[in-house]
Amino acid sequence: MNFTAAILRDGTDRMSLETVTLADLRDDEVLVRLVATGICHSDVTVRDGLYPIPRPIVIGHEGSGYVEQAGAAVTKVKPGDPVVLSFASCGACRCCAADAPAYCQSFMALNIFGRRLDGSSALRCEGESIGGHFFSQSSFATHSVARESNIVKVRADAPLEQLGPFGCGIQTGAGAILNALAPKSGDSLVVLGAGAVGLSAVMAGVVTGCTPIIVSEPNAARRALALEVGATHVINPLEIPDLTAELIRLTGAGADCIFDTSGIPPVIDSAIAALGPRGKMGFVAMNKVDARASFALAPFFGAGQTLRGVCEGDSVPDVFIPQLIDYFMEGRFPADKLVTFYEFEQLNQALDDQASGAAVKPIVRIGAA
Repeated sequence: MNFTAAILRDGTDRMSLETVTLADLRDDEVLVRLVATGICHSDVTVRDGLYPIPRPIVIGHEGSGYVEQAGAAVTKVKPGDPVVLSFASCGACRCCAADAPAYCQSFMALNIFGRRLDGSSALRCEGESIGGHFFSQSSFATHSVARESNIVKVRADAPLEQLGPFGCGIQTGAGAILNALAPKSGDSLVVLGAGAVGLSAVMAGVVTGCTPIIVSEPNAARRALALEVGATHVINPLEIPDLTAELIRLTGAGADCIFDTSGIPPVIDSAIAALGPRGKMGFVAMNKVDARASFALAPFFGAGQTLRGVCEGDSVPDVFIPQLIDYFMEGRFPADKLVTFYEFEQLNQALDDQASGAAVKPIVRIGAA
């Protein structure tokens, strides 16, 4: 079959809508007709060439839609099921066996390079092979070839066009709190950066009962949005001469949990110094591939503190994404407040707006819901 996909080719940061051909669908794969796809900062970094991923390729990795075909070996879903697409995992390595698929030993090969593990692709354009498996979905298209491992069936009464970001950005921020840092009700939470990931962490902090919830963000509109979704305090780090002292003042004795989405080493250094006894800090970003932070060792054994990286919110997508959608449908997790919608033909503008910060969470409408 033929369908439309946004192809990213060499020598450009613009994606062109072109007709591609589905060469084959394997027994463990699922063809999804996409309703919409979110745009994540990772899409922008690939577009801008910060990661040398082979082109031509179709990127995008926050898709939602309906199953159109299911391979012979697929048992999780059937044609007609509403689904969200997330990251893929092998299901067989030590991490997958320990219910930690975000740390799958084949994560890079399954998600980043745009090809199947054997190097092939299901997509072609005028006889040329096109990378069609970015995060095992390549969702900047009308159809997506996914794996059974990264497809999540969702409740039929939820607004499917809004759900794609639950597969990556939203689950990353929310899972960093609910799964990785796991604060108790009444614990203090500091979130550095109020993009979609940071604001999802704020909403998860509200679900948990954290107080205070402090957001550090230089953009005034995003500080206002942070208050709207549950932050108790917002600060502009550009106006704070000593971020460490301010966080300690606001938390009383240092923060119980800190979550960084900025990836900026000086910000991270200041925040680490604001951790309280037995405080925990999680990281999900880096502003440069070789970015480094530095910190004093003594507090970590003297105060029992923890630093840890977090990938995909420590999520088991089949469990965590439906849980988040339930919170959303109950009004406890207002992710819709983050969203700006675009049409498929506006994909390049949506990516530009994600890059510039003009939109917190762009979602591109692709097909009928």
